[in-house]
Amino acid sequence: MPLPKDLDPYLNPRTFYGAELRRLREAAGLSQSELGERAFCSGTYISLFEAAERRPQVEISRTLDKLLGSGEHLQRLCQLARKSKVAEYFADTAELQLQASTIGSFNSMLVLGLLQTESYARALTRSAHPFADQEIVEGHVRTRMERTSLLDSPTAPVLWVVIHEAALLLPVGGPGVMAEQLDHLAEQTASRPRLITQVLPFSAEAHPLLHASMTLMQFNEAPAVVYTEAAYSGQLVEESALVEQHRSAYDLARAAALSPAASLDRIASAAKEFATP
Repeated sequence: MPLPKDLDPYLNPRTFYGAELRRLREAAGLSQSELGERAFCSGTYISLFEAAERRPQVEISRTLDKLLGSGEHLQRLCQLARKSKVAEYFADTAELQLQASTIGSFNSMLVLGLLQTESYARALTRSAHPFADQEIVEGHVRTRMERTSLLDSPTAPVLWVVIHEAALLLPVGGPGVMAEQLDHLAEQTASRPRLITQVLPFSAEAHPLLHASMTLMQFNEAPAVVYTEAAYSGQLVEESALVEQHRSAYDLARAAALSPAASLDRIASAAKEFATP
């Protein structure tokens, strides 16, 4: 796929990276497919970088520099193009969510970031960074709140959330914060037709996804990917067999969860419990 004619190479570091990659590839007399084959990836993957639709990766930039004889040119541009407001380990996933047609998430202890209230996000951020200045904490909270605008986009993905019942009972920030958060979760679910929320109850017992949070992103014209997260780290999974394994586990979680209507009732019940002195 050629670089779109209306894509300005000087618009930002990522478009410049894409333009430079295309220039170097064409100077080497290689098609996207030929370069992808030599770099052990697909031609489509190369095209996404050239069109600035994917953030460039450090490792593949190193490989491309070697193949194209460009020294460390692409690696240096990669460092500029990868700057992001969010944590480095989550930055690629944050951008992929903007392109996804469907997002499926499983969370065992916390409410999904896209559905968090400001108070809930602040309590989580403070717990994760107990010694940080308040200004830093507020910066993280603002960034998280900005990301919720994804749900208001005309091209918003279908968002299917599976949350364990334990997350409804963990008093993040105290009873008042939790009551507000759960009311918000119920309101968002009831008012957004492209949002489905299910609660996985304690009665479902053990489940393969209980140990971590997981986000499955599916696209109209690209393979699905999975993002898993733990404390202070995350991993983007693109290997097809592993993606399929996560997809299967996620389908089992949806099957074992309460129905959307029963889930809303459980969320409302938990909110009422926190709101009651």
